[in-house]
Amino acid sequence: MSITFDELKSLDPKEAGNWPMPVQFGAMGLLLVVIVALGVFYFWQPQFEELDQGVQKEEQLKQEFLEKKKKAINLEAYRQQLLEIQQSFGALLKQLPNKSEMETLLTEINQAGVGRGLLFELFKPNAEVKTSEFAEMPIQIKVSGTYHDLSAFVSDVAQLSRIVTLSDVQISAVSEQGNKPAPQKDKMGNSIVVKDVDLLVMEATIKTYRALDEAELQAIRQAELDARKKKRQ
Repeated sequence: MSITFDELKSLDPKEAGNWPMPVQFGAMGLLLVVIVALGVFYFWQPQFEELDQGVQKEEQLKQEFLEKKKKAINLEAYRQQLLEIQQSFGALLKQLPNKSEMETLLTEINQAGVGRGLLFELFKPNAEVKTSEFAEMPIQIKVSGTYHDLSAFVSDVAQLSRIVTLSDVQISAVSEQGNKPAPQKDKMGNSIVVKDVDLLVMEATIKTYRALDEAELQAIRQAELDARKKKRQ
């Protein structure tokens, strides 16, 4: 049954029950579409947005979890590395002489040079520099000798039982400084002649380290504590 446009215009909304059946079905379908559209807009749309936000939040939390998990794994590795470093540092600290042993160490350094036939023109221990763990003593030296003997001296110093380092090394020829050759002897103790051109002068800073005693450690801890208190004020 077909209905013309003029017939649709003549329908009275107040008598919808008397409309032709196809028109009633069409009107009901249209009304249903409007209701669904309004429901989606006013009720479902906010929930869709909330759901979308929830999905985004879930993804964000997953990423944060993965990042924290990664950091936790790395943290454990860092802790293990720190423990190994502390153990190694502790072993190094045990190699440091105490105050009473420092004089012996200085003598050993001097004897290492004398034993290689070097002439010490300067052997000057300077003021100590203290850290929270140890004290560093720089020693200025100036020695002359052959290249072979200077190399052997450096090797001997490096092999001492204590921690000793060389820095600020400068080497020049004796002839450039007008120095006289140091007396040289062979392994049998016989004097040998060494020309100026064969001799070198080495200037360097030897750094030795010693362990702090309990009184020094306590003084450093107290100074650090006082500094933190002053900073908070």
